[in-house]
Amino acid sequence: MICVDTETADIKAIEQVVATVERAQRAKDVEGFLALFHPDALWTTGHGKVLIGFDAIAEFTRAVLPAASWDEEITYEAVHTQFLRPDVAAVKVRQVYHSPEGDTEGAPLYVMTKQDDGRWLLHACQNTEVRVE
Repeated sequence: MICVDTETADIKAIEQVVATVERAQRAKDVEGFLALFHPDALWTTGHGKVLIGFDAIAEFTRAVLPAASWDEEITYEAVHTQFLRPDVAAVKVRQVYHSPEGDTEGAPLYVMTKQDDGRWLLHACQNTEVRVE
């Protein structure tokens, strides 16, 4: 059983990680983004590229994020957090790229782990594009 006060504090900490993802993406801040990952992280991009381990994630991010083509506002919102264990959470995120041509949306799932120092890190993540049919 998770203590309600601890769970509330953890949810706030998790929401801060998601907010940091948003800030890093907006600023195209590679190092700020990479600081959120566990060393053994697994990341699957919105286009299905699988990146295993921090080094692969870092190489991809350093190549792609600075040259990203968006210049509009990006928002990220943690819409649901489910604790799998007190130190493991599945976090459903709503990701929206706002542009004059219309918004596009993603539906990432972040599995996050709580470290011994209390920090929550991205551990296994799947970024999924939402297609309007």
